[in-house]
Amino acid sequence: MAPIDYRTQTALITGASSGIGAECARQLAQRGAALVLVARRESKLKDLAGELHSRFGVSVTVIPADLGAPDASTQLAHEVARLGLTVTTLINNAGFGTYGPFADEDPERIAAEVRLNVEAVVTVTRAFLPQLLAAGSGALVNVASTAAYQPVPRMAVYGATKAFVRSFTEALWQETKGSGLRVTTLSPGSTQTEFFDVVGTKEAGVGNFQTSEHVVRTLLSTLDRRNPPPDVILGSSNKLNVFASRFLPRRLLISTTAKIMQPKEA
Repeated sequence: MAPIDYRTQTALITGASSGIGAECARQLAQRGAALVLVARRESKLKDLAGELHSRFGVSVTVIPADLGAPDASTQLAHEVARLGLTVTTLINNAGFGTYGPFADEDPERIAAEVRLNVEAVVTVTRAFLPQLLAAGSGALVNVASTAAYQPVPRMAVYGATKAFVRSFTEALWQETKGSGLRVTTLSPGSTQTEFFDVVGTKEAGVGNFQTSEHVVRTLLSTLDRRNPPPDVILGSSNKLNVFASRFLPRRLLISTTAKIMQPKEA
């Protein structure tokens, strides 16, 4: 496949108000893509839309939405259709994590985590996948995590949701082969975003923190390959850990991860 000509693309990005989502918007706008920005915080979306239109002259549509709400994906699809837009690239970035022993977690909070990290990814993808396949020239990117590659004690729900995203996206990668649509899972590892503010601690991070700019630049360069892989894992240490996890006994892998995720002593 030839590299994507983003000047012909309309890219819908969820979780676009900050972090990796906002950086995806900036780098895609720089490449000439029209954008549909989706997140809860309308004021931040409007500020970003103004910045991108001023800098790059691209069309930017803002749709405030809480994708964890019932029927949010259906309503989003209806609004996109009402605006007369056809989505050719989709980046499912919206999500959040929680940290701590599962028995101590707030039940409503973890239910919301599953709805946004899993249900919204599935329903938004289903809503727009026919358009993506019909265009046959863009990309479907679902943002997972290096937490997707092993159980994560103290982030049990988050790790499980991202394992779902990884498995789901890899299956779609196979199903859509030959369509011209590039499908991949982005697993960035610890990144300097608001994610850890929402989690409540940076102890949930592992290894060196990278920038959103580096993450998105790596993602887009990977999508430009002739045959992009089903997974994009950022960082040599993360790649090594994922590789090693395939060979460790399961019990050892889980106990090792548990030690890494223990709260640091003061």
